[in-house]
Amino acid sequence: MNNKLRMLFMFSLGLLLCFGLIALNISRYKYITSDSVIISLIQGLEAPTLTSVMIFFTELGSSKIIYLIGAFLLIFLFTVIKKRSQLILIPIVFIGARMLNQILKALFHRERPDLNRLIEIGGYSFPSGHAMNAMAFYGIVTFVVCRHISSRWGRTLTILIGSLLILMIGISRVYLGVHYPSDVIAGYFASGFCLVIVIWIYYLFKEMRQSRNREGNEKMLP
Repeated sequence: MNNKLRMLFMFSLGLLLCFGLIALNISRYKYITSDSVIISLIQGLEAPTLTSVMIFFTELGSSKIIYLIGAFLLIFLFTVIKKRSQLILIPIVFIGARMLNQILKALFHRERPDLNRLIEIGGYSFPSGHAMNAMAFYGIVTFVVCRHISSRWGRTLTILIGSLLILMIGISRVYLGVHYPSDVIAGYFASGFCLVIVIWIYYLFKEMRQSRNREGNEKMLP
């Protein structure tokens, strides 16, 4: 296993540990002090125009919109990139994160906050499904797209756009009063684990295939 694979695996374990620490606090205490502080700061910015902006971003994190964007994006990428096998990573990461979110919500049963809620929504609060959707979908799309951009500034811009979408979708959930900040952060960690572990598996299989090819070439040498 090369250094890249080791680092990715250790990073995935770190994300899982961070999620576990938040989950432990949630299971032991109903409220986290830092949640109230962050909610006050974010909801203190409330304004009609900003509410419209936040609703726009929260829609970008909804499953129905991501399925729609994903379908068009997969068709587009299928026509413009050569290594089309990488595209399978997008549905694998997203569907995996969705399944994990449903399991975690059923396990923790955390009720949504009831403080200045600007939109109505049902279901449990922990971890944030929108945050997990955002990290999984926009994260893996950023990874796949960056692998086909040769220029450094192009990759940097792609990463910045992907990061901004993920961050704003998470903030919008707190602003709209449907999630605690700890729901969002835990969602990032849980979905980040799915994202990184799938990328780790991708590189692992790639390394194994390259190793087999090298061995085959060596056997063909006189």
